[in-house]
Amino acid sequence: MSAIDATGRILFLADSAAVMEKQFQGQAMTLDQAGTLRDDVSTDEITPVPILTHYDDALGRYPYTGYKVEGTCPVTANAIRNGGFSVTVAGNRYGKGSSREHSPAAEKLAGIQLVIARSFERIYRQNADNIGLFTSTDFSLLARLEKGEPIEPDALVAGRDALAASILRHGGLLKFGQAYLSKVEPAAPALPTGPLTLFEKIVHRHLLATPVTPASPAPGDGIFVRADWRFIHEYYTGMCAHLLHATFGTPRQLKDADHIVVFEDHTSYVTESPAHVRGGLVGNVARMCAAQRDFVRAYQLRCHRTLTEDESRSAPGSHAAGISHAMMAERYALPGQVVVGTDSHTPHSGALGCVAFGVGTTDMANAFVTGAVRMTMPQCILVRLDGVMPPGVTAKDVVLHLLAQAEIKAGAGVGKVFEFTGTAVRAMSIDERATLTNMCAELGGFTGIVAPDAETVRFLKERRGIDFKVEPWMQSDDHAVFATTIDIDCGTLSPMVARPGDPGNGLPLAALDQRVPVDIAYGGSCTAGKREDFDWYHEVLHWAVERGLRIAPHVTLYLQFGTTDVRDYCVRQGYLETFEAVGARILQPSCGACANCGPGSSERAEQVTVSSINRNFPGRSGPGQVWLASPPTVAASAICGELASFHALQQRYEGNGIIASWQIGRASQSCR
Repeated sequence: MSAIDATGRILFLADSAAVMEKQFQGQAMTLDQAGTLRDDVSTDEITPVPILTHYDDALGRYPYTGYKVEGTCPVTANAIRNGGFSVTVAGNRYGKGSSREHSPAAEKLAGIQLVIARSFERIYRQNADNIGLFTSTDFSLLARLEKGEPIEPDALVAGRDALAASILRHGGLLKFGQAYLSKVEPAAPALPTGPLTLFEKIVHRHLLATPVTPASPAPGDGIFVRADWRFIHEYYTGMCAHLLHATFGTPRQLKDADHIVVFEDHTSYVTESPAHVRGGLVGNVARMCAAQRDFVRAYQLRCHRTLTEDESRSAPGSHAAGISHAMMAERYALPGQVVVGTDSHTPHSGALGCVAFGVGTTDMANAFVTGAVRMTMPQCILVRLDGVMPPGVTAKDVVLHLLAQAEIKAGAGVGKVFEFTGTAVRAMSIDERATLTNMCAELGGFTGIVAPDAETVRFLKERRGIDFKVEPWMQSDDHAVFATTIDIDCGTLSPMVARPGDPGNGLPLAALDQRVPVDIAYGGSCTAGKREDFDWYHEVLHWAVERGLRIAPHVTLYLQFGTTDVRDYCVRQGYLETFEAVGARILQPSCGACANCGPGSSERAEQVTVSSINRNFPGRSGPGQVWLASPPTVAASAICGELASFHALQQRYEGNGIIASWQIGRASQSCR
């Protein structure tokens, strides 16, 4: 582990296009000269989705190419390498969003040795540790670098937990794993005394003993746990196989291979993805998928492959496919288990009462061989959702409301566990609970969890034929310690939207002081491609069809199933006839537009999308403006031609003889 070379340049990710331009013209900057630093730099900006088709040295050409400031993207391919930058400096919540390890890998391959930020998102920082990229929140290091002083490793790991420091000193997780994890064993089964949260109980039941981790971890301690399920998808498998074989050789025996699941869930419609087609990346995607299929064949792993349009015409149930974390909840995860996947929305399965969290590629490569999954013991937040949800208000509205809270926007949830409880949660289906836990990724959390109950038992019986019994320990103890409690009266909520740029830009739709015409309406993704979400799409669109309404002529509506189980449910319910009658395009299961990987992504900056996806970071779903909303709001907006709640749509058009204003050739009036 060598010192940081002070001869490299410092790149300040500033909130000013002029400052960024000056740096790439060769001008050196100080922190004061750089001015305000950008907060919330997402992994979508560090490495846009099309870049993820690379998983080797080519990644080093592209860091920050999606970074957006004042409407511009100032970082071009090879700009970091050619500029001689070795240190990056940014503001709060650096690396939020996706679990993609491509982001720190691209930075390191471009020559970045150290990232300094006021705070980091949990997955990004862990991924950086795992590949030996230093991160720090100590801004005093800048003064030393500006004086030409090299920064010694001890200063770079100061304040980190013992496990993180040890991993960095070894040069990364895989080298650390070779030294310490070859014969890892379960920790002593005894639980700590005193009241525990449900999360803590599950972790202690899965804790592994190693020479460098504590037997009774406290918040902030690095530990390893045994996962009941590990899953991966095509954007990570090629890199994972490369890392695994380069470190351990090939072939290599995988630990408990029968509990590894592999998915093709992002690339079904890549030939219709504007970003991939324009970038000439379709061939790269094909090679990426081929690498995953080679890995699956070599190790005889369970795999759910992409469902093509031709296959979709076969009999329902003939081919199981869909978004990885949604399928984990539908087919694999059980209460009390630990589930890890290479996707930030892995917490989806927390709706069943298990501990589910996202990890990076190196974490998964290590877990494939050793069975050990790294995590830092987090604190827990209790979110009490009480009251009766008003008609038309969904779990998505609850999350957008929570994301808009000042303390959450300031990072209060970063790295923490969100346990959802209360009368409103108990009244929710598992599908709705999954929206809450899934979007803990946007809250900055480690994961989300809901204690299993009668609804969990019903879901497992109905969806999977399992007779599950909730055990007495599967709940948080009275007087369990939570870092804080958040109380929300759901009876006071109304339909929400989030302005483009960040899921935290939420506000009640009724408070929006402008008309927002939309060009694209997209209903789908892991967050909103579930059965109950499609119940909502159908309810709104069936109401419209009964009144002779179709989607506005300037709007394209896409509805994309999350899984084949959801598709088959919609077929049985007769929903497809309604969707076709209203003019929607139906898409087979895939992450699709949510990950900028298919129809529903914008093609031009001036396009406006209303979308039920979980995040709207710059460039996330194309170059246009993406407003986040609930399933009923997406469907209602498609009919109205502008942002509108279902209730507002009903109010406008329920009178006899009233038709949509676009149908008589004049501009649509407000439907809010």
